[in-house]
Amino acid sequence: MATTLTALRRQIASAGDLKSVVRTMKVSAASAIGQYERSVAALADYANTVELGLSVCLRSATVENSPVPLLKLQHDIVRHIVILGSDQGLVGRFNESVVQHAIIELTKEKSTLITTKVWVIGERAHARLIDAGITPEGCFSLPNSVERITRLVGEILLKVEQPEGTNMAETQSTALILFYNRPVCSGYQPVSQQVLPLDENWRRGLTHQAWPTTQLPEVLGNSTQTLCAFLREHLFVSLFRACAESLACENACRLAAMQRADRNIGELLEQLQSRFHQLRQSGIDEELFDVISGFDALSADDVL
Repeated sequence: MATTLTALRRQIASAGDLKSVVRTMKVSAASAIGQYERSVAALADYANTVELGLSVCLRSATVENSPVPLLKLQHDIVRHIVILGSDQGLVGRFNESVVQHAIIELTKEKSTLITTKVWVIGERAHARLIDAGITPEGCFSLPNSVERITRLVGEILLKVEQPEGTNMAETQSTALILFYNRPVCSGYQPVSQQVLPLDENWRRGLTHQAWPTTQLPEVLGNSTQTLCAFLREHLFVSLFRACAESLACENACRLAAMQRADRNIGELLEQLQSRFHQLRQSGIDEELFDVISGFDALSADDVL
């Protein structure tokens, strides 16, 4: 009995320690979700400013009939695929969903004129790609804060630049497509975003976008150079937003997993404590029966 009670005490203590760890991870995940969601909301104003600048440049290029870079791709292009996953586990099917979505899209394009280079963010997604028979060009580590996303975006753009140093926003032989998980009401959804070349419908929408004031701006100097500058900012905004949304989804998945674990550990603790009390009560009852039996035996001896 004593050995069984001791073992149960150890199990209850271990379950309590694990419950404390799970609650700490819940708090950490909830805090991380907030900072990434706030960064996405704060980025919206800047993204709107970049789109307004693009609309002016595209409208000016249309009027002047000047060549607009990266609206259509030439032959023998290089297509860069960036897949955002996670470095850590306890996220359910977070990595499997985005990797499977990317693989389906990759198998659709089989043109020999397109060279595809896959870049992955997160060790877990990298392992999934290797298992699927796809060897990425490189793997980036995920940032652990909003401040480090900017550095990650810079590293990605540095890797996918042309070997001769030509900027992606100034060449018509480069495509950039992002695959990541985006937050939705029911959790998350794997999506793809074609950053370059510019989507035709999106470009037309920007060209006809109304200016918020009555004073229409004009592009001074080299309109193509100005457009390339705004395209570079468009690249930054798209990558930063994708990273922040993916990190928010990852932490939301981890929070949900920790909530389930917290609930399961709580139920396990109740079962262990109930079993402990039952065994302890059984031990007390046995000792009382022994005392009563001994008392009865002594009483019988006295009578005789």
